[in-house]
Amino acid sequence: MSLLPQFGFFELVVVAIIALVVVGPRDLPKLMRMAGRMAGQARKMAGEFRAAFDQMAREADMEEMRQEIESLKRNNPVADAKRSIEDAVKPVEKMVREESNEMRDAMSKAGANAGETTPEPEAAPEASDAKPAPSPERAE
Repeated sequence: MSLLPQFGFFELVVVAIIALVVVGPRDLPKLMRMAGRMAGQARKMAGEFRAAFDQMAREADMEEMRQEIESLKRNNPVADAKRSIEDAVKPVEKMVREESNEMRDAMSKAGANAGETTPEPEAAPEASDAKPAPSPERAE
């Protein structure tokens, strides 16, 4: 339902005749220009009001979306699982690092004790020309 009255062609003609009689033919163009400007200003104000109202609605929607995103961030099961896995892996990483350092230290000490030389590998045994023994025959 519209709050503004609906004017048809007949109503506009009646208003124009009354305006012509009341104002007179000389001042009627000035009155029409002033009425046009007022209508333009009214449309401009209505547009600004609509734009401000739409902006407030968008901001309210954005605030609601921001709150929903924050809620999802706080209650994210994937992030919680990732955090718990990282917490479980940290002690293992520390232990591996310590063992690696201990092995490196032991290797450097062993190298220092041996005069820092590596022994020559022994020669591989020579292959023989011997053939395997024949397999025993089965008794039937």
